[in-house]
Amino acid sequence: MLKKIKKNYFFIISTFLILYFFFNLLSGQRGLISYFEKKQILSSIQAKELALTNQIKDLDFKNSLLSDNLDLDYIEILIRERFLLGKKNETIYIIKK
Repeated sequence: MLKKIKKNYFFIISTFLILYFFFNLLSGQRGLISYFEKKQILSSIQAKELALTNQIKDLDFKNSLLSDNLDLDYIEILIRERFLLGKKNETIYIIKK
């Protein structure tokens, strides 16, 4: 038995090393499965970042309209949306989704 082990020593060690590297390639912290999970997390975070950036730009634009130089058209739009007011002889339709 010992003679066979000594004779196949290189084969046994190389088999265990190959199995070890194969399992670490697939699993583990730096493995292939972990890579795809991290890639998915990265894409979702980038989508959230893009949405938040667009929201910030929109709020900055609305804030600039309400600065020292008031934009009367924008204020009229805000009043119409919030208080449902209209001009004289104007019909207002409310569409609910």
